[in-house]
Amino acid sequence: MSFNSFELKLSIRVILLVITLSLPALLLLKQWTGALVFILPVIIFQVYELIQFHRRAQEEFQQFIQSIHYRDFSIHFNEKQAPSDLKILRHGFNEISSTFKSISLEKQTQYQNLQKITELIDTGIMTYALDSGEILLMNESLKKLLHVPHIKSVHALEKRDLGLYLEVQQLQPGQTKIATAHTTQKDKRSIKVLLSATTFQNEGIQYKLVAFQNINEALDETESQAWQKLLNVMTHEIMNSVAPISSLADTLKNRLQHSITTGINQDDVEDLEIGISTIKRRSEGLLRFAETYRNLNKITTLNLDKVYIRELFSNLSRLMQPTLAQKNISLEINLKDQDLSLQADPTLLDQVLINLVVNAIEAVKDSIGPVITLSALKASNGKVVIRVSDNGKGMSEEVQEKIFIPFFSTRKQGSGIGLSLCKQIVMLHNGTMEVQSEIGEGTIFILRF
Repeated sequence: MSFNSFELKLSIRVILLVITLSLPALLLLKQWTGALVFILPVIIFQVYELIQFHRRAQEEFQQFIQSIHYRDFSIHFNEKQAPSDLKILRHGFNEISSTFKSISLEKQTQYQNLQKITELIDTGIMTYALDSGEILLMNESLKKLLHVPHIKSVHALEKRDLGLYLEVQQLQPGQTKIATAHTTQKDKRSIKVLLSATTFQNEGIQYKLVAFQNINEALDETESQAWQKLLNVMTHEIMNSVAPISSLADTLKNRLQHSITTGINQDDVEDLEIGISTIKRRSEGLLRFAETYRNLNKITTLNLDKVYIRELFSNLSRLMQPTLAQKNISLEINLKDQDLSLQADPTLLDQVLINLVVNAIEAVKDSIGPVITLSALKASNGKVVIRVSDNGKGMSEEVQEKIFIPFFSTRKQGSGIGLSLCKQIVMLHNGTMEVQSEIGEGTIFILRF
């Protein structure tokens, strides 16, 4: 209704002005020129009043625009005492201002919640502009982790910790990487951190968000558990060799003392020779065990080349065919993509697959219709997945937990080094290796590159 009133008043003003402007022509036709003296002030008044009518609306609009510009949403336009022609305008301004105020409060609440969350979490967070390096956000956890006050630019990190700065700069969105951060305290120390990053755009500016997670304690705990398992296995292996040697040496000593007293005969000499030979063999076994342990760290570099999976499987099949045929074991190859390839060291990758197939041969030796399957595919995440599976006896969960530990073996003649070496080679390729197995169902080794 107010809007109709506004239109009506505007229409009346325009109609009256048109009529008033038409009167001079009529008076001139009638030759009543003297009346023009009275008409002219009326025209001036109507024009002035129409200008004032629009000026009031314009001033209200300018005031509203200024409040929006300065984000002053507290301003309120009095609707009750407003002229009837401005009531609808003021009502609209109040509605818009109220909406902006509500949006502003909502954003402020969200921002405060985000601030509280970033302060409470243990993960360090840094957000900076990609073009200028200006830091938008740096939470307290990151300041405590790096022992630095707030810094304005990510480039300031270069002087404090060059290695960490380069890792942050080179980290791609969606990528995770373990890096070393150095504190700037007097008792300077190193901290292992897991870096992860993402990017986003706001008002045309590209930002990068980097998360810093302290994994020192987790790595220490994992390392401690690994060493504990390794020492348990090593102790077991060494005791298995040392105990018989000690027992046999004690027996030989008693036998020798008895022979010295009663006189040495041919049987005593043979027994001594056999005993000494046994001690020698077990001692040599211990030496081989120690040599194997030393060789664990020899593989450190890769000779990368493009390796086609079909050629890898074909070479492996030809190499293992005599052994497989002798034991009546079938080797199946499942490869749909004949052009599937990856960047790898072909010699080392061959060694990994040979070890896995040899283990599979041992696993299926007592199975009915033994089958070993080689398969490969490209996963949705772009990784090449190679599987070596068998229908053998399978492994218990306890064995699966220990199978990659150096020197752990379920076979009497096994060195326990094969799978450890395989996993090390796969990790050098930035890949992962895992096992899936159930008793009586078989085993699958999964390699992801």
